[in-house]
Amino acid sequence: MASRLLTRPLSTASSLRNAAAAAAAGDKAGMGVGGIRMGLDAIHRVETPTPPFLTLPKTVAVIGAPMTYGQPFAGADLGPKALRDKDLHSACAKLGWRVAEQGDLSFDPPKRDDPEFKGPGMCKLSHVVGSGNKKVYEKVRENAQKGRFVLTIGGDHSIGLGTVAGILSVRPNTGLIWIDAHADINTPLISPSGNMHGMPVAFLMGLVDAKTVPGCEWLANVPKLKPEQISYVGLRDIDFGERELLKKLKIQAFTMYHVDKYGIGKVMEMILDRQNGRPLHASYDIDACDPVIAPSTGTRVRGGLSYREAHYVAESIAETGMLGSVDMVEVNPQLTESETSNNENDETVDLGLALVADLLGNRML
Repeated sequence: MASRLLTRPLSTASSLRNAAAAAAAGDKAGMGVGGIRMGLDAIHRVETPTPPFLTLPKTVAVIGAPMTYGQPFAGADLGPKALRDKDLHSACAKLGWRVAEQGDLSFDPPKRDDPEFKGPGMCKLSHVVGSGNKKVYEKVRENAQKGRFVLTIGGDHSIGLGTVAGILSVRPNTGLIWIDAHADINTPLISPSGNMHGMPVAFLMGLVDAKTVPGCEWLANVPKLKPEQISYVGLRDIDFGERELLKKLKIQAFTMYHVDKYGIGKVMEMILDRQNGRPLHASYDIDACDPVIAPSTGTRVRGGLSYREAHYVAESIAETGMLGSVDMVEVNPQLTESETSNNENDETVDLGLALVADLLGNRML
């Protein structure tokens, strides 16, 4: 995808020196490359409506879900620590939220004698991923029942199984906005890889018989997600079987083609019109963003959301005053294009924190 940022060349050596000096000064003042404010320096509290189903004073429950077994790359479990180390709590407080830190959930590693999925199809490490998501489900439900905003930081996107199930058990009519390069609606039968981070939506919709999948039996009694309750944005890597399901179920799905065609403002307007009146849950996979701005993630796909598009998605959802829960997933500090630089780690984690802040009410003005 062509860049949407128009630039003009600096014409003199003096201009280049001045630009470099300005960038260096910006870094020292809490600003990122090119003088973009980063971290706490970029957070500005603006009063946004508090959803009617949340209690006052408004409180955000922060749940760490360091799940890494839903996909093949090590490091996704480091996401919660990376975001907290960037001063997540201070960012929440600066935006007027009380913080109820829940700590990191503990997930058992795979064992040789774990029950295995018998088919048809593939569902790798289902016992570990499913059992771990039961813990996520219980912790999310517990905090949602207390009227808290629930922020779950992953971890791979298989945790969406537990987070959304927990919210549906408290608010069954919740609208789910799935922000991702991938649809994650594979079933074991159609999945090319068998990795469970590509399956949570299928399980949530009841497209898989959870009773037949070791570790996922608990899902059988959770309210099912209906097709009209889900909207996608940012899609650009969709498996063949997923395409068929999206069309068959008439699910609202906006790919990057639609973002190019209509603009992100119109896309989000159509999504929020469809979900109007529902409590909202935003499940934000950092790989929805273009790898140029979010390189430290496991399944990078070129042509994603630009820096401002990514922020606008988050800002527009928060602006509804109906957002009650968020996932931020697939931030993997161990994965970079360069083995020798930490800059890409910081860039991706900084973006993850900034998007969370937007979802909690951060605004430019």
